[in-house]
Amino acid sequence: MQQDPRKGAGAPDALTFPTRPYPSFGGVRLPHIKGTEKMETELLPLPERVTISMQQHVGAPCEPTVKVGDHVDVGQVIGDSTAYVSAPIHSSVSGTVSAISELLLPSGQKTKAVVIDADGRQTMWSGIRPPKVRNIDDLCNAVRASGLVGLGGAGFPAHVKLNIPKGKSVDTLIINGAECEPYLTADYREMVECGDMVLEGIYTLKELLGIKRVIIGVESNKPNAIRILTQIADGNDRDPEDEVRVLRLATSYPQGAEKVLINCCTGRRVPKGKLPVDVGCIVMNITSVAFIAKYLRDGVPLINKRLTVDGSAVVQPMNVLVPVGTPIADVIDFCGGYRTEPRKILMGGPMMGIAVFDDNTPILKQNNGLLVLAARDVLEEEATDCIRCGRCVSACPMQLQPLTIEKRVAMRDIEALERHSIMTCIECGSCAFVCPARRKLVQYMRMGKTLLRKAGEKK
Repeated sequence: MQQDPRKGAGAPDALTFPTRPYPSFGGVRLPHIKGTEKMETELLPLPERVTISMQQHVGAPCEPTVKVGDHVDVGQVIGDSTAYVSAPIHSSVSGTVSAISELLLPSGQKTKAVVIDADGRQTMWSGIRPPKVRNIDDLCNAVRASGLVGLGGAGFPAHVKLNIPKGKSVDTLIINGAECEPYLTADYREMVECGDMVLEGIYTLKELLGIKRVIIGVESNKPNAIRILTQIADGNDRDPEDEVRVLRLATSYPQGAEKVLINCCTGRRVPKGKLPVDVGCIVMNITSVAFIAKYLRDGVPLINKRLTVDGSAVVQPMNVLVPVGTPIADVIDFCGGYRTEPRKILMGGPMMGIAVFDDNTPILKQNNGLLVLAARDVLEEEATDCIRCGRCVSACPMQLQPLTIEKRVAMRDIEALERHSIMTCIECGSCAFVCPARRKLVQYMRMGKTLLRKAGEKK
């Protein structure tokens, strides 16, 4: 397939490959803090107990399919839902169900959880076997059975994304290898440690979906990953037409946001209220496609998650593979414990991570990092009056007006929130990052979305 002769200067009118990214709106430059990028993934010792949340995805929560006293094996389904937008939950250990409890998630949402006391044997469930996949329907069924959700942090059930609606046409698969937040290197380690699985998953999706263009977007600050993936893609006989290529992205935040990535890789813009499929694209996280390849080989569902553990309050930062449901405290202990009393613990990175209130909080499928910060690294300035500098508007990748929305949230003006497209906000935090007045803009965005949802429920 040919290169785009305009080299990313504008929107393409043909299915071509850009030689450099198309320009996008907004975004910010963040410090390049990737202290664990050269640290190979280590395996966490088996925890004595796991607490597995029944809400680990966007959509309907699962209901436990086991009861107290049941013995479960590794990979056995312990929670499921009949809802389409949902994904089953599997046991990450073998052992005995000791409780069905209520769990308070960092988001403030309450959900059921299955507590399992591990027996230390890690006996694999007898039903585990590689699925037979011959077409896209088989693939969607297999992906749902695997429990896969978006591993970049969003947690959207992957089978829903891959099930292209009737009347829609997809010509481009975009693989998200940006990992643009500081500290996080879990996806980078997937690229350099499991590059062959990344490409195997890509080729499988490409063939089953009938897609002719695959763009692997990787930020320019990851040259080793770009080199590895390019070598594998160029040397693979499953791509004789050279329809899978790596695109070196600018190092910018939020480069990995779905709509931003589509714009940078294709020049297409997803309209407000629309989805990637509406502009002919599907976006998959780099670790998600590698997991699909592994699952099709061995049939082991999503029961482990690689995390980057970093920050000034942890003794030994590292990348570690963790059973889902492991308490944060166990992970920190494996990393040498706390260097000093942590002022804040985030699930995720410093921009979009969610603060946890208790280090007994269990690891979820979509977690990609634990950031443990000492007091000196936590900014706690009081917000002051807006000086109307416009920086928040310039930084917003969705071209919103954060200050205007903040005011409308305070006034509880539902019609204005709809008019200003608050639901388009991706909560990237760029507006708050550049604000000299330290306005709590992201929090207002979240409050406004909640107001809008509640108003919709009352209609």
